[in-house]
This record gives sequence, C-alpha cells and structure tokens, in this order.
Amino acid sequence: MTLVRETSPIRLRDYRPPAWSVEAIELEIDLGIDSTEVSSRLTLRSDASQPTPLRLDGEGLELLAIALDGRKLEAQDYHYGQSVLEIHGARDGSVLETRVRVQPAANTTLEGLYLSGSREHGFLLTQCEAEGFRHISFFPDRPDVLARYTVTLRADRERFPVLLAGGNPAGSGDLPDGRHWARFVDPHPKPSYLFALVAGRLQNIQRNYLTADGRQVQLVIWSEANVIDSCHYALDALERSMRWDERSYGRSFDLDVFHVVATHDFNMGAMENKGLNIFNAKYLLADPDTSTDDEYRAVEAVVAHEYFHNWTGNRVTCRDWFQLSLKEGLTVFREQQFSADMNSAPLKRIEDVALLRRTQFPEDAGPLAHPVRPAEYREINNFYTATVYEKGSELVRMVAGRLGQEGFRRGMDLYFQRHDGHAATIEDFLAALGDANHIDLTAYLAWYSQAGTPHLHAKGEYDATRQEYTLTLSQLTRPTPGDAEKKPLPIPVKLSLFNRAGQMLPLQLNGEAQGDSVEKVIVLGRPTQRFVFKQVPSAPVPSLLRGFSAPVVLEYDYSPDELALLLAHDVDGFNRWEAGQQLAMLAFDTLRDGDDSTACKAWCNALAALFTHDAMDDALLADLLTPPGEIEFADRQSEVDPARIHAQRETMQLRLAERIGIDALLARYRALAAHVGEPQLDAMSQAGRRLKRRVLELLALVDAEQAYVLAARQYDMASGMTDRLAALSLLVRRCAPQAASALAHFRERYAGNPLALDKWFNVQAQVPGEPALAVVKNLESDPAFTLKNPNRARSLLGAFASTNPSGFHRADGAAYPFVAERLVQLDALNPQIAARLATAFNGWQRLEPQRRSAARQALEALVQREGLSPNLSEIVGNVLQH
Repeated sequence: MTLVRETSPIRLRDYRPPAWSVEAIELEIDLGIDSTEVSSRLTLRSDASQPTPLRLDGEGLELLAIALDGRKLEAQDYHYGQSVLEIHGARDGSVLETRVRVQPAANTTLEGLYLSGSREHGFLLTQCEAEGFRHISFFPDRPDVLARYTVTLRADRERFPVLLAGGNPAGSGDLPDGRHWARFVDPHPKPSYLFALVAGRLQNIQRNYLTADGRQVQLVIWSEANVIDSCHYALDALERSMRWDERSYGRSFDLDVFHVVATHDFNMGAMENKGLNIFNAKYLLADPDTSTDDEYRAVEAVVAHEYFHNWTGNRVTCRDWFQLSLKEGLTVFREQQFSADMNSAPLKRIEDVALLRRTQFPEDAGPLAHPVRPAEYREINNFYTATVYEKGSELVRMVAGRLGQEGFRRGMDLYFQRHDGHAATIEDFLAALGDANHIDLTAYLAWYSQAGTPHLHAKGEYDATRQEYTLTLSQLTRPTPGDAEKKPLPIPVKLSLFNRAGQMLPLQLNGEAQGDSVEKVIVLGRPTQRFVFKQVPSAPVPSLLRGFSAPVVLEYDYSPDELALLLAHDVDGFNRWEAGQQLAMLAFDTLRDGDDSTACKAWCNALAALFTHDAMDDALLADLLTPPGEIEFADRQSEVDPARIHAQRETMQLRLAERIGIDALLARYRALAAHVGEPQLDAMSQAGRRLKRRVLELLALVDAEQAYVLAARQYDMASGMTDRLAALSLLVRRCAPQAASALAHFRERYAGNPLALDKWFNVQAQVPGEPALAVVKNLESDPAFTLKNPNRARSLLGAFASTNPSGFHRADGAAYPFVAERLVQLDALNPQIAARLATAFNGWQRLEPQRRSAARQALEALVQREGLSPNLSEIVGNVLQH
C-alpha cells in the first residue's frame, strides 16, 4: 500500500475572477543576506456588491506590522495561518500596509528572495514564477491580478553596490551609515510572478538600441566580474531578437532600459521578469573556450525566448496557470521561428522534433501524461513540462500552418490589440486568430484538453486503370490515466507524392479542376477519411506529414526501398531525415528479430551513398548518419530491456560504419580536421564540426585504436569547446585508455568554471551500461559536486537517470534506490529540482520484469518516506498509481 501525500487539487472548472484586485503596489525593501524587511502598500479594488474578506497569499513570512487605511490592526482584526492572511473591513479603494521579514540566505529552494553564491561574494535575487512572490510579501499571488509596481530598494553600498528592479529607473541616492537607495517604476500593469529584484556586486556591458517606433532603450547585461566578457554574444543575440520581433510581429520594447542578469543558482533556464530578465548562466554566458556550438545556439534561443515573452506573456499574460501554454507554447513557437531564420530552418525543425520525441512523447505515453491545458493540478511547478512547452508550440504551429504566414500575423495583431494589458485564455487566443481570418478554430481546443499522442495510420491504394491514388487516413489516441475516451482531432497532413524516379508529382484532389502544386495540406477531422488524387500516372511513394505538420505518430507500411527513395530524393529536409529515421527503425526491428538482410542493408546502402555526396550539407549528413536514440527505440517496445536496446543500436551503427568503410571515414575525418584556427560560428563551420564528431564516432566502431589516437589528438589540439568535448566524450564513453588523462586535464583546466565542470560531470554520468553507477557514486565525492546547485545536480544525477538508459536501468536494479535516496536529500533542499529529476522513473511499468520489480520497490519505499514535499510526492505518487 503506497502512501501518497494528498493536497487539495486546483481545478480549471472552479476558476472565479478575483474578489480583490490591486491597482498599485509600492514596495520598500531593506536588503540583507540573513534578514530582509519588505514593506508593502497595496491600493485595493473590489467590484463585489457584498463585502468579502480580503485574502492574501503569504508563505514563510514573519509579520512585523500591518495597517488598513492608516489604522494599525489589532490581532483580532486579521488572521494569518495556512499561508493565507485574511482581513475583514477592507473596501474598494482601501490601502493595506504590511511589513514582513524574510531570510534570503536560509532559502535553499531558490524560490522567492534568495542568495546566489557565497555569503561573502554572492548576490541577492528573486524567482517568483509561479508562486514565489508570496514568499516575499502578502499579495493575491495569481496571474490575473495585474498591478503597477513602484519598488524602492535600500542596502549597504559596499556589499550591494548594484540595485535593480523591473521597470524604469526613477531615482537613486545615498543614505546614512554607508547605505544607498534606488527606485524603479513600471508603468505597465503586471502579475506578481513577473516581479524581480537583484542586488550585489556585479559588472555590466551595455549598448543603446533604437526601437522601430523611435524609443531609445539601454540594453544592459550583468554578471559577476570574472565572466562579464562572456556576455557579448548574448547582447548581440538580444539585439537580433528585438529586430526580428519588430520585423516579424510588429512588436517593440516598451521600457527605457532592459536589464539581463546571469546567475549560477537558478531552477529554470531563465525568467522573463518585466524589464529585468534573470538567466541561468548556462543560457547566457558563451565563449569559444567553454561553450559548444549547441550551447551558442541555445544561448541565442533562450535570450530570444525570454525577450519575446515581453509581449507573449508579459503585456498579454495568462488568466490562470491552466493557461500556462498560452505564454510558453506560443513563445517557444516564436523562438523556434527566430532560430530557424537565424540558422538552418530544416536543421532547426529536425532538432525540435527530435526533442519532442525524446521528451514529450514518452511523457504522453506514461503515467505523467497530461493535456497541454490540464483540468487540474496539485503543484503547479510540476507542470512546467515538455507537454506544456514543446507540444504547446506544435499546436500553435498547426494553427499557423492552417492560416498561412499572413493570416497568422493578422491574427496575432488582433490578439495583441484585444488583450494588451490583460490576462487571457487559450480560447481568447484561438478566437483572435480565427476572427482575423473569418475561420472557426474552436475544433483545435480539443488538442489542448486531451492528453496523449495521436497515432495517424495511413494506407495508400493505386488504381492503374483510373490513374487514381487513394490515401486513407485514420486516427487513434490511446487511453491515458483518467481519460479512456478520446475525441478525434483536426490533424493537418502536409504531403507530396513521388514517382519511382524520385520526382514530385502534381497533386489534384478529386473535385479539383487541376493540380497546380506538388505539395498540399489535407486535414483529417474524423476518425477515418479517404482522399482521392487524380491524374497519377504510376504508383507513387507518399511523403507524409512534411515538416512534421502535426505532433502525431505516423504509421505507414513503407518498404525499405520506398524509404530509401525518400531519403535520397525528398527536398523537404525534415522528411528526408524522417525517412532515414523510419528506415533505421525498420533496421532495428529486423535486427531485433534476428534478420538484417533487408532493412538494415537498405539503411546502410542509402547512407553510404549519401556519404559521398559532395553537395550534401555537413550538418544534415551528420543527422542522417545518426539513428534514433535509445529512448525512441524503447518507445516502440511493450517490454523494455535497455541493455539490449543499447547493444542492438551499437550493432546497427557498426553495420553502417562497415558499409561506409574505414578508408572513407578516415579520409572524411582528416579533411574535416584539416580546418584549424580559432573556431568560427558561421553555419558552415558549425556543420563541419558536427559531422567531424559523427564520423569519429563511426570510425571508433570499426577501428577503435586509430579513432582513440585521433580523438586524443583532437582533444589536445582543440581551439574550442565543441571539438574538445566531442573528443572527451568519445574517449570516456568508449572507456579508451586515453580517457583518464583527458579527464584529469579537463578537470584541472576548468576547475574555476562551473559551466565547464558541469560538462565534465555530464560526460562521465553517461558512460553506458553497468559501470555508470560506480562512476556516479565516485563523482559525488568530488569537491565540486553539490546538491545545492541545480545545474550541478542535473549534470550528474539528471544526466545519469534521464539520458543514460542502459546505466540507470541496470539489470540488478541497484541504481533505483540510489537515485531515490538522492531525491530525498535533494527534496529537503530544493523540491522543484527533486520533482523534475524524479520524472526519470516515468515508464518503469514497461521495463522487463526484473527491472520493473526493482523500480517498483524503490518507488514504493520513496513515496512512504516522511516529510516529502508536495512537489516530489505528487510526481512519485502519480508514477506509481498509474
């Protein structure tokens, strides 16, 4: 019998507008590391015809003073308990004043006001999304209460020379006893989750920016002095983001100054606080010696994401946390558009879909499945998920594809016009898009309310006599926890037809006068529909779901030869890659069944032919040469043996390397390695490094000794982190003799660089198979390891449990109780991070019996531990109960 700590669920159907709103809030904050006092003055509004008690959220606050309309309240005038302050006697227009004390240094949850870094050198900052403001001051801490903020900060000038808050600077000066003050006024109403302050010893870089509508804006990035030189790329990315948003959406920045701050102690990637973005340093700092090409692109993407939130999240916010994807899914989509424009659109699409399949599809298929807009939640921090973000983005992409580029822009303009300065819902969003284009989009609401990944089954039949091709599409979404009945969804399917020579055919649907295009979008809106194409001269090969036009699992009985044809000829970069992935899946299945005579040979032959293609983009070739990961292969199996999957995937890659040949691999590697000098960030240079890594990995399968020598030389000669880390990773994961010296060198070289050390831990945590657990245990004793830093915990424990299936899912189950114990320790420090790492147990029910039994025992022991946070208890309870 499992013990699940129940907390009362919050349900979407119970939503009611706030009884009390706040017109303005004035904060005066006297900052200190051990003790900070926060004075608040709220101007209250209420439309209620009958007086109702004023209820404000407040958690862990020491109440020092309270007054209503200038009158000090006595104990009988209010009640503070269960994290709620209740006051009688307030009326429309009343002013409530409170003063509270909080303890930043003691706050290890990194929620509310806390200390980043050491007592001597660290700085104070806040994180208020989703419900962190209640840890700072009393307030109706919900996103549909928007107020104008005036914030005055006071602190010791020597210890906290920099004082920042959201909004425009509105004065500063000296105070007695070596203290000083600074005031900020935000003219735009905002919810409490967007409040932010930063105070400490920081350095900055800055530049002036002129918006498209003529506003002068000062852009300032702050960090600790030793890493300020690594912020220039982020500043460039910020300016690119601002220009792109002005050009693509007509949105300009709306304050006089835009601050961005880097910290190493942050639960999230970054936070879009109005005018004062706070970033996990991982997504802001970048330089060639410590950052890989992937990390440069991630910095650019996250900087853009947080900036784009200024309109999709800040100016138009979400009415309640059930609408979280309204800001996050929409902003992820805008970020993906931006990154595609800045880099390679096909490669960006491949990257995004691969992430969706690796993270969101397993979420949808397991006990943690939930809709993009859930019907209820217990702990909102547990819903910052791939479903809300990545699947939410795919839903926006579907609608944008339905409307076309111009139609979507019209819809977004109307959305901003209608809801600027207000809290909106997903219904509001779809209504604006539809009204601007005279289209009813309400059918797409079902995508937001229904969990699970639809399976799209396609079957093609060719009638040579009539020269007609009939495509029959059907959809099925499998039951998810608590939701057995699934509705049919509108599924847009972008498609083309190829003849057997690899040429695209004109498309003419039955009823159309003529075929004027080689690509078309059809929408499956019922359980099953037939689409008949006329004037098709021969049996075609369909290229379906081009560009991944809907987040579904496509089921079509392609032959290996048909997939090889698409892999060779499809002009849609994503579908070319997808054909290779599907062919690799067939190869995997036939190897599993003991037969590699057809699909595996077809996969190897097709890729070997592409390997010699001079016109092939290096980055695309690298992705084509990479089969699906172990997690994707596991998703196809009803009973999962991670060790066997790992071995079988290795066998596939060995066959591919043998088919390409040692000489060809070695020649390509040497040609790619001949480019020396400082690493460049242009697309061609990044693509070359990407392919070089993949070629070296394949070479290691057929000539390990020579590959290890080349990798060790690449490590020694590398002028940037991309090549250095690629070489280190290969040596470590293959347990090469040269690995130990490379690891020791890396550890010494980057001893003072937290982000580089995270890579050092991460690489070792992903050693495949049974040796990984001993490696992880040994690394816990490294002086640089700590559970108090989220990045460090993720780099070791998260990498091991979430991205190393053959290591985490040992046959003896020894890793399960080990990770469970670390989750308990982490939960006592930071419940949000503990809960997120616990999702690594998702899907344990599909493991083979021995592993499944061991995982269940570890989870049952974990959920019965006393004192678990609601965050961790909810995740583990859900994983166990379904």
